[in-house]
Amino acid sequence: MDNAAAQHDEPKLGLFRLTWPMFLEFFLFMLMGTADTLMISGVSDDAVSAVGVVNQYLFICILVMEVIGNGASIVVAQYLGARRMLEASKIAALSITLNLLLGLAVSGALLLLGGTILNQMNLHGEVLDYAKTYMHIVGGFLFVQALINVFAALIRTCGFTKESMLVSLGMNVLHIGCNYALIFGHFGLPQMGVAGAAVSTAVSRAAALVVFVWMLYRVMEVRMAFRYYVTFAREYVRSIFKVGIPSALEQMTYQSCQTVFVFYVTFLGSEALASRQYAMSISQYVYLFSTAIGMGTAIIAGRLIGAGRPDDAYRRVLASVKWSVGLTVVIDAVAILLRKPIAGLFTANPDIIRMTSQIILFSLLLETGRAFNLVLVNSLRAAADAKFTVYMGFISMVCMSLPLGYLLVFRLHLGLPGIWLAIAADEWTRGIIMWFRWRSRAWERHSLVGPSGTAAGAPASSG
Repeated sequence: MDNAAAQHDEPKLGLFRLTWPMFLEFFLFMLMGTADTLMISGVSDDAVSAVGVVNQYLFICILVMEVIGNGASIVVAQYLGARRMLEASKIAALSITLNLLLGLAVSGALLLLGGTILNQMNLHGEVLDYAKTYMHIVGGFLFVQALINVFAALIRTCGFTKESMLVSLGMNVLHIGCNYALIFGHFGLPQMGVAGAAVSTAVSRAAALVVFVWMLYRVMEVRMAFRYYVTFAREYVRSIFKVGIPSALEQMTYQSCQTVFVFYVTFLGSEALASRQYAMSISQYVYLFSTAIGMGTAIIAGRLIGAGRPDDAYRRVLASVKWSVGLTVVIDAVAILLRKPIAGLFTANPDIIRMTSQIILFSLLLETGRAFNLVLVNSLRAAADAKFTVYMGFISMVCMSLPLGYLLVFRLHLGLPGIWLAIAADEWTRGIIMWFRWRSRAWERHSLVGPSGTAAGAPASSG
């Protein structure tokens, strides 16, 4: 890579410049989820429990659809680092087509099988009815979120994190307004309850997608031609899936384990199920900084690796880990001090407030371990060393965390705190493993861009 070009790109690689808009974007995204929870809690605690269960499945489906988006963003980052703009544009267009096809398939599956899945989750009465309603509406339009994910990831990879954040701001404002109108029946609209929250989610996502489409065409240095969307170049598809499939498998494993933990909680009662949902809503804000730092660091690491600067990538990631853990400790301490007033924002039920407050105490142990993972795992993916994270994740999550959770909940009768301790054990185990993996620098063998800027191990594209 040309040194002048590398220096020219350097301002775009500042961690703070990339991270603060992503922090605000993720904050707004989480705010949308919290707004849903708060507004739906106005319907009933059963409605909150139902939406929480459905969202666990929807998260897994979104992660399936992120096979393409995650892989494409990493491949594009390395090509941008190598200043191969035409190839980056072709890969971006191809990833959009692939994600649309995958999203339509997932939405169709949820419409056909969503009710059957929920019947197996030990749900009853109104909780089951609410869950089916939410699943059919939000799940049926989940392909829109698939496209949002890939467009937003590509825009951030190009360095335009602030613009992506502004779109999320608009989506959240629209979503909260639609929630207010449709859940409670204002402005002459019918009072739809849980169905209103689902419709609001679909409408706000559709509006955001339109803006993201327009924005990506504005930020790409080489405009995406129509033929790029329908040209399935083998080397590009292989590069996308080389990173995307392992990344998605790891995330799917994590969310599948979380779904099993939800199943455990259903045996503890509806109050425990609602407490878990409220605690998860609060925890999101604790690891928000780590999420933004992790993704910002991954963008920088991917570009530096593509530019042939692994030493800079190595140092950047280690520094980011320190920032991530330090900020997490400070924020979590505040959440622990204010745990009861925060829990009281969601419900007036004293038993739910007590259980929610109790498990927040365990978040300091859990979230510090998660802070390691969010930076190191994202960075290893950016270096295309994604298979390692999958293998280690399976061993830690499935072989260690799930049995430990069962032991703590059903044999030692620790209830919800037992689940939090099992998740914390997994986060710390993987965090330590990923730390040593990054320090070993074994990831340097997995670069996606060869010395000439072509896909590593693949012939050069004819353009």
